Amino acid sequence: MYSIDPSWYCLRTHPKHETVAAAHLRQVPGVVVFHPQLPLMRWTSRGWMRRSESLFPNYLFARFMLETTLEKVRYTPAVKRILEFGGKAQAIPDPVIEELRRTMEAAVSEVFRDAPVVGEEVEIAKGPLEGLRGQVIWVRPGKERVKVLLDILGSPVPAELSLESVLYRKSEAATVVLNRVNPVPPMTPMFNWMGATQSVVA
Repeated sequence: MYSIDPSWYCLRTHPKHETVAAAHLRQVPGVVVFHPQLPLMRWTSRGWMRRSESLFPNYLFARFMLETTLEKVRYTPAVKRILEFGGKAQAIPDPVIEELRRTMEAAVSEVFRDAPVVGEEVEIAKGPLEGLRGQVIWVRPGKERVKVLLDILGSPVPAELSLESVLYRKSEAATVVLNRVNPVPPMTPMFNWMGATQSVVA
């Protein structure tokens, strides 16, 4: 039996289509959309570039009346499915969304930089040390520098390099923020209030 009151639900979108899905959903009468995004600086071949990225890739939240609006939401362009447990769309309690909103409001005034983290293994992408791997000792995103401990002929050798010269795993927006403001952990069950064990970003 459907609830007669609007509730929040988690929607999975097609890959990298969160913004498109959010735009289409906002055109559906009676639907309120919450698409958490953060400004993030990423290093590219053209230098540091600022962009807005989804906190939860491929997911967003929408508030609507399930009984009257489910089919419209389900067939909205770029929406893949509604997150379900036991074959039923599971409503998200308002306090969960409000807490996430407060976390986002506290973080949105800052522009975060994506960079390798201390202890991460990186690979040298160019220069005389190209192809060597090492462990990050420290990172200075503001100066675009990183120090890596390399294993050369069995001996540990520290090397200070530019960020553009190393390859590292690009972080999702949520991971970058976790290193700074510790919001809702993205790789743990966000919806443990419903007794589920599945992470919404798995």
